[in-house]
Amino acid sequence: MIDKQWASAAEAVADIPDGASLAVGGFGLSGNPMKLIEALHAQGTTDLSIVSNNCGVDDWGLGILLGAQRIRKMTSSYVGENKEFERQFLEGDLELELTPQGTLAEKLRAGGAGIAAFYTQTGVGTQVAEGGLPRRYDGSGGVAVESPAKEVRSFAPAGTPHDYVLEESIVTDFALVHAWRGDRHGNLIFNKAARNFNPLAAQAGRVCIAQVEELVEPGELDPDCIHLPGIYVHRIVEVGTGIEKRIERRTVREGN
Repeated sequence: MIDKQWASAAEAVADIPDGASLAVGGFGLSGNPMKLIEALHAQGTTDLSIVSNNCGVDDWGLGILLGAQRIRKMTSSYVGENKEFERQFLEGDLELELTPQGTLAEKLRAGGAGIAAFYTQTGVGTQVAEGGLPRRYDGSGGVAVESPAKEVRSFAPAGTPHDYVLEESIVTDFALVHAWRGDRHGNLIFNKAARNFNPLAAQAGRVCIAQVEELVEPGELDPDCIHLPGIYVHRIVEVGTGIEKRIERRTVREGN
């Protein structure tokens, strides 16, 4: 088996070129591959097309790359909590392909499974299927680029016909993900909410780069507990358990 461990995040992302497409794990601020994002920011990579559930906040997650204007296009399901995202989008500096969350998850999974496209009921009868969603503004309040119409067909898998919209899968040049534990062969275990979108992003990338809090020797992970097999992972970097983890909205119960 190939030892996939790399010495540093900087070395692991060094060959990501300007203009690359990336699938990036994380759900809100949970499971963001921050060391890889910071390394990509430090090396100056720009003109990126990124697929991720959201774009972090103004000073964390993918918001770091966004604030430096390194992102050309985002494909996401949720874009709130980020004022810089709103500004760039409305001023025409950023293209946005807004995608229903479950559809986005399946587009990534399907890309990793070698499935070119699939039909889903989600979005039928809306601009998701009919087209016309703004993808890029012209900076003067007008729409420069709209989403195209998608193919809609009728199927009756349960006996009753319904319309379904055709969605193409997603495959990216690279994937950046965060895991709790991993071994040198690339097998990964995710922790709780960090499992959202990280395995899917990993599957969609032609080259998957994973940062892990704890790296162990092959054979130390219980095979029944592995969430993502090493076949999907090409590079792995240990970042330690002391990395900073932020909470997007801290809510606590008042004392009795």
